Amino acid sequence: PAFQPSLLTLSSSKMAPQKSTASQPVRLYTKGTILGYKRGLRNTYHHTSLLKLEGVNDKAASNFYLGKKVAFIYKAQKAVAGSKFRVVWGKVMRAHGSNGVVRAKFSTNLSPTTIGSSVRVMLYPSNV
Repeated sequence: PAFQPSLLTLSSSKMAPQKSTASQPVRLYTKGTILGYKRGLRNTYHHTSLLKLEGVNDKAASNFYLGKKVAFIYKAQKAVAGSKFRVVWGKVMRAHGSNGVVRAKFSTNLSPTTIGSSVRVMLYPSNV
């Protein structure tokens, strides 16, 4: 079908005012998955983790996330400060390859048991 601007242009005065009853919370992060460590054929570098981000499929798209904070959230047995959830913070350092995978460094190296787990890539600090 051809583009018909007459169907798309509606004046706001003719539309009924909408009232928002309950607003949905805004998610300030993107989901990601821990793939493993940066490595060569024989050596692994545990200080750098590889993350696959949701909706990022090329190097140009991964550039938006450079410098963003990453949170690995896990649940522990003992409550500290009233919460059983704990966080290891990190930062997206650079792209890894051309398929949207990024390298991230965390405040403490992530355990090998975290491979396959999800992380939150925060949308701050903003470069826009």
